[in-house]
Amino acid sequence: MAGNLKAQQSIAPTTLPQLLKIQDTLSAYSDSTVSVKDDVERAAYNTMFVKKLISALKTPHSFQFNFDSLANVTVLSAPNQSFRIFTWSVPLTDGGYKFYGTIQLATKDGSLKLIPLNDATETFTDDNIITNQKKWYGARYYEIIPVTYPGKNPYYILLGWKGNNDKTNKKVIEILSFEKDQAIFGKNVFELSRKVPIKNRIVFEYAKKNSMTLAFDKKVNMIVFDHLAPFEANMEGNFEYYASDLSFDGYAISYPRLYLKENIEVRNDASNLDELYSTPRKATTLFQKGKH
Repeated sequence: MAGNLKAQQSIAPTTLPQLLKIQDTLSAYSDSTVSVKDDVERAAYNTMFVKKLISALKTPHSFQFNFDSLANVTVLSAPNQSFRIFTWSVPLTDGGYKFYGTIQLATKDGSLKLIPLNDATETFTDDNIITNQKKWYGARYYEIIPVTYPGKNPYYILLGWKGNNDKTNKKVIEILSFEKDQAIFGKNVFELSRKVPIKNRIVFEYAKKNSMTLAFDKKVNMIVFDHLAPFEANMEGNFEYYASDLSFDGYAISYPRLYLKENIEVRNDASNLDELYSTPRKATTLFQKGKH
């Protein structure tokens, strides 16, 4: 599907065909990073994809073009249209993933302003640290929730899938904020209890063959998620044996913090909170909502 009507109306008539053509090339490169079986080839196709994406974004007023034909890339826009974030993953033969992304900032004159994201997950010894775009805890984000308060700088909750290895998957509740020209990831906002230090980021890990709900429920202004537990008590801490125990927890959003609520009642069927989907595949649109 090409850019929507709004994009077509906002972009110069001479520019739109150019972007549509580039998008077709981007889609082909992106599909190849998933379909080829060799890591070197995947890296090569991804490099071509990145270069082509940057050339597309350099097009004046490209911010108005949705790139909604890129099935393997998620593009999330801030509700106030101040920025948007592109994220995608490249699968590896060992069962792991490398994540890529960039933040495009809106500019008055339509010129390009990017904050590239560097996935440095392998260097993390603590997944609770606050970092910036140069040391990104890579993930493919599928939902963005702004948290605002009068007179205060907003921050953004990002829900993301983070394929881990051949045994487990991860999901993450990330916090994005901005300081000058820096994208800041992580923020001291997650209150689990009065006895536990406030956390900067929440990471879930569970068995690869299972799925996990993690979604925003607008009706109650809460991030709702499966409570994960080991199959057996003696498997505690071994996350390849973790799955949902059919109960739900949530984080209630109340500026400036998010408060953990355990054993919440989900009035609707969990499947109504998000789409069901599995590991990223070629030519799919899996990351619009959040169960994986």
